[in-house]
Amino acid sequence: MLIPRRDLDFQLFDVLGLGELLARPRFDAHDRDTVDAVLDAAYQLAGERFAPHAARADAEEPRIEDGRVVLPPETGAALAAYAAGGFVAAAFPRPLGGLGLPFLVSQACGGVFAGANVAVYSYALLTQGAANVIARFGTDDQRARYLGAMLEGRAFGTMCLSEPHAGSSLADIRTRAEPVGEGRHRITGRKMWISGGEHELSENIVHLVLARIPGGPAGVKGISLFIVPRYRAATPDGGRGPANGVSLVGLNHKMGWRGHVNAALAFGDSGECLGELVGREHHGLGYMFHMMNEARVTVGLCAVGLGYAGYLHALGYARQRVQGRVVSMKDPDTPQVPILRHPDVRRMLLAQKAWVEGGLALALYCARLVDELASADGEAERQELALLLELLTPVAKSWPSEYCLEANKLAIQVAGGAGYTRDLPLERLYRDNRLNHIHEGTLGIHGLDLLGRKVVQHDGAALRSFLGRVQATIGQALGTAGLQAECRALAAALRALAAVTRQVVDRSASGEPELALANATLYLDAFGTIAVAWRWLAQALVAQRALQDPRPTDELQRDFLEGKLHACRWFYRHALPEANLRLAAVGRLDDATLRIRDEHF
Repeated sequence: MLIPRRDLDFQLFDVLGLGELLARPRFDAHDRDTVDAVLDAAYQLAGERFAPHAARADAEEPRIEDGRVVLPPETGAALAAYAAGGFVAAAFPRPLGGLGLPFLVSQACGGVFAGANVAVYSYALLTQGAANVIARFGTDDQRARYLGAMLEGRAFGTMCLSEPHAGSSLADIRTRAEPVGEGRHRITGRKMWISGGEHELSENIVHLVLARIPGGPAGVKGISLFIVPRYRAATPDGGRGPANGVSLVGLNHKMGWRGHVNAALAFGDSGECLGELVGREHHGLGYMFHMMNEARVTVGLCAVGLGYAGYLHALGYARQRVQGRVVSMKDPDTPQVPILRHPDVRRMLLAQKAWVEGGLALALYCARLVDELASADGEAERQELALLLELLTPVAKSWPSEYCLEANKLAIQVAGGAGYTRDLPLERLYRDNRLNHIHEGTLGIHGLDLLGRKVVQHDGAALRSFLGRVQATIGQALGTAGLQAECRALAAALRALAAVTRQVVDRSASGEPELALANATLYLDAFGTIAVAWRWLAQALVAQRALQDPRPTDELQRDFLEGKLHACRWFYRHALPEANLRLAAVGRLDDATLRIRDEHF
């Protein structure tokens, strides 16, 4: 079950104004026909090459045979078709060998592929991220030797951050990079949890590795970034040469994304391992975060794709499964009804709809910000967009990872006993989505980042930009019949968000940062719910205006638009009040987690 095309078209063109984006010089080689053709191809490829073997990829986990990683053959075929269709290269500029499409379009396609088979799609996802780092920070020579091969699907990419002794604590990594001349370094060390770290799906694997150059500063300030290919480049265009001393230590078997290799790697154990410095020494973490930030938006879309797939499976089941009678039907001889008629099933389905469609709206909005930033005219506009994107990135990753997982949980429950079996894909979708909680940073890390850094940087400029954009949408919606209650509720939530933020920031500045940030995860949750409420208001505004248009609307489109309004109302009645409760808890500066002693656990 893929994100419905009708919803993607609505989000892209009606809500986010993709047409205006395509008119900008950076993207004006493309038009609506181009986007429609790309989306058509994505849906066809996802339906024919990715979805059919998702269950097999989950059941037949990667295994090692004769020192090589073995995967189902359909995995390689799907990825080859993905690359041949230009999807790896879609959002890269034409001078670099890309198609020059907006990132927004590429991400919309990504949501479709993630819903079809996230474990296989993620090989391409990581490759696009790694290629983006090389495109932005690599030398001309590095781009020539690696970028073309990656965009064509001849080489895949990874990012190697964590180590066995240091997961998220990157300040403690020990991998070393000894200079050997000509910009090359001898790499030695171990890396853990490397997605796509070893396989036979491509001619080469281009690892982006964080390591320390001897004599550099301690902590994160002494980390550099290196291109470390599995095989050294033998030709100017990246042709495969000799092995480069990267060896497989073992495979990690996770609860989800089982079709995606996750490896422990050793650098330098099996022979000399050479890496090429990316950019400047000791600036590696910043370069890697460039990859991770766009990857975080993509993780949010993966969560949406999986949540949406579960919702659609549950909805289809509820329409077909006949069981019981509604409470008003007293006669036991009355025919049973589809479970869709039962109020609690409808509750669970409406919650799923509101979460997944709201998450999609937020993630695609952030993808559009990437394109706005890339095509902005002036420096002031670029600075504002960059700050706003930085602010919303942890939210766009974290909120869908939390609530689209909740959608998967309810999808299992809708199907009753069948939902807990492998006869339906619901338990697999739940397991897959559970991983998005930890991909590209946990909820706790992003909460600390948002409240401890993002809302205060540049004297709160990013938060002011966010508040201003939300208030502008409220102003537009106030003049539209039927949306006044939502406008008032969102305005009140914004005031609470601003007040609590000031209170916590002031307390942190006064010398009590642990107390101020003890409930940062609750703040992240509330912030995300308010942001999604904003995107729901934007959707409802477009839907309400379309329904008020005197021109005739076909019945299916009218049902679609009215469904948007119902989901928006549910979100404002049930989800937004939860955000206010969480903000109240943050504002109280509750110290329960700090006061309890270690011995009390």
